[in-house]
Amino acid sequence: MTTSHAEAHPQFAAALAELGLDVEVRRFPDETRTAQQAADAIGCAVSEIVKSLVFTADGVPVLVLMDGSSRVDLERVREELGAAEVSRADARIVRETTGYAIGGVPPFGHRTRTRVLADRGLLDHPVVWAAAGTPHTVFALEPGKLVAHAGGTLVDVRERTA
Repeated sequence: MTTSHAEAHPQFAAALAELGLDVEVRRFPDETRTAQQAADAIGCAVSEIVKSLVFTADGVPVLVLMDGSSRVDLERVREELGAAEVSRADARIVRETTGYAIGGVPPFGHRTRTRVLADRGLLDHPVVWAAAGTPHTVFALEPGKLVAHAGGTLVDVRERTA
């Protein structure tokens, strides 16, 4: 594992500089594309991983930030947005919208300004880990700061458990 801003995707490194954020970006030799892979590499709970997921609401991309141990409830997202239809974005839309490939999408520093919904469950942890623009890089940040830098709205959009 190596650490430095130079390890981040160049677009994400530029976003960190623009925001004045001094975070440690960690690079792992193995992919951290899934929440479980990231948690295993970091040595944290899966719920401390931030998934940055792109959906389309009536054809318009929206980013949902969710903890790694939970699933997004599309109906709750639809209701939150007042949309007729919400679906998972395909890889092309994810890359066009964010500038990153699936598995490496960070919570901010995207190519285009996108509406961001952040599930309140992220606030259950003192620190959370998110992708730094590649499937091999992550960074840690206090969840309130992460949501603020992402321009996120706190919502309850996780699937309810029985």
